Amino acid sequence: VCPKDLKFEDGALVHADWSRVVGTMSNGPSHFASAGACAMFTEAGMKAHKELIQYYLGNAKLVREVLLKANMEVYGGDNAPYVWVRCPGKDSWSTFQEFLDKCQIVSTPGAGFGSMGEGFVRFSSFAPRAAVEEAVTRLAKHYGV
Repeated sequence: VCPKDLKFEDGALVHADWSRVVGTMSNGPSHFASAGACAMFTEAGMKAHKELIQYYLGNAKLVREVLLKANMEVYGGDNAPYVWVRCPGKDSWSTFQEFLDKCQIVSTPGAGFGSMGEGFVRFSSFAPRAAVEEAVTRLAKHYGV
């Protein structure tokens, strides 16, 4: 609490400086987020981070491989956690709906990423391995691979 009429010796309002300082201190990541970011740069944090990256890249590899076996035009999934699939002759929403209806798999229509994303859908590898394996099994069954 800072009285609004309290002034510095030069006549400037203390409240104005107090508001600026309080706003600056709370205008960023929380202490917990900052502590987590700092912990990532410890030896244990770096090890955990690398393991997590490899886990999600492993998921992406599974998705990428089944889509390639189904003769789809695939991008990503080898150095990124996302796998993009071209939808020749279809718009991204139709392809999204097809994956949802026929395989019960949710993808992201490329149109959501702007005009350059139209004609693609994106799969994310940010899921538990068992869920990715189930999705891959459904894709393989649907496409006969």
